[in-house]
Amino acid sequence: MQKPSTSKIAWLLPTTWFYWQPALSELTRYFPHTKVFTGLFPGFAKGLENPLDVEMVGKQKVVTVTKSVTSYGNNFTYLSPKILPRLFQYRPQVVFSSSFGIWTLFALLTKWLGRWKVVIAYEGSSPGVDYRNSPLRLALRRAMVWAADACITNSRTGQKYLIDCLGSPPERTFAQPYEVPDVRSLAAVNEMLEIVVPGQLLRFSDLRHPVFLFVGSMVPRKGVSCLLDACKLLKDAGSKEFSVLLVGDGPQQEDLQSYAQQHQLENCVTWVGRISYDDISTYFHHADVFVLPTLEDTWGMVVLEAMLLGKVVLCSTGAGAAELVREGENGYCFAPNDPEALAAAMQRLITDPSQIAAMGERSKAIMADYSPQQAGVFLRHVAVMVMGGEST
Repeated sequence: MQKPSTSKIAWLLPTTWFYWQPALSELTRYFPHTKVFTGLFPGFAKGLENPLDVEMVGKQKVVTVTKSVTSYGNNFTYLSPKILPRLFQYRPQVVFSSSFGIWTLFALLTKWLGRWKVVIAYEGSSPGVDYRNSPLRLALRRAMVWAADACITNSRTGQKYLIDCLGSPPERTFAQPYEVPDVRSLAAVNEMLEIVVPGQLLRFSDLRHPVFLFVGSMVPRKGVSCLLDACKLLKDAGSKEFSVLLVGDGPQQEDLQSYAQQHQLENCVTWVGRISYDDISTYFHHADVFVLPTLEDTWGMVVLEAMLLGKVVLCSTGAGAAELVREGENGYCFAPNDPEALAAAMQRLITDPSQIAAMGERSKAIMADYSPQQAGVFLRHVAVMVMGGEST
């Protein structure tokens, strides 16, 4: 490992979610003076309590302009202008800023005065956040990309959007997963034998295998209705030897449960509800296959978590993380809102469950290329590049 740099790195994140923390913690190995400024901080992920220097600057407020039941909707995130005096006090050499929000705009407008380089971190591309039909937004984003020193994104589709739609120079636009899970945060498995769900007590041993697991919010965008439609298709075709665990809650849950009751899916579908992040690993442990039927997700961190824990993945192409699924090797992809394709993929694994173990191991092997350590090296490379060579 190279000698740590004395250069200062600042990260501007509206919310410092758990999935940001592993790569940023690794970045501190190369740049110990890395500071995260945020408007919302839910706490440290397990095992990552020490490396990160996090400072709250004001409070994040999300203002909904227009709602959408199948997309992210049109939102504006208010962040405190107090970030500017804090940046000038800290005086970083490089500022990584999330997406095209107000803090990114502040950092770009003052970069020549502050003498810092700015890297835009765009999580990934999806219809609900790309604003391809908004000339004003696109013009502003193109100006921000022009002023930035580099752009990074998790996915190839994000890279294509930055280059083709926003005009980011290819030589300064990098695609590499940097929102990646850390095994330390997912290592704890509670050897509980029972699932406590509303109105019943279910033993894991009672579940029919393969066990398909969904983890996420019960909102239309996540596509849970597609998964239930697929379950109905399997049931109508006479397939009974499988179970589905639905972890999470949300405003659509009541309608989804009514649909499941109407089509008599209670014997194969279990509604777990919201659980602590610390308990996620337990459900992955008892499941065989992870399913993400989302209509759109800029990335889809939970797909990487499932792969890291050795699970087969069925993922819609609406998620950026679908790029990590190798068709027929560690899972299958399907078009958003296509229950027939999802049911066909599920049926393959129900018919021949002997392939599940090998496919799960393939998931783990793929994730070896997308570790927090490699994400930290990637971020270091970008920081060094925009500085024109590492300062010490």
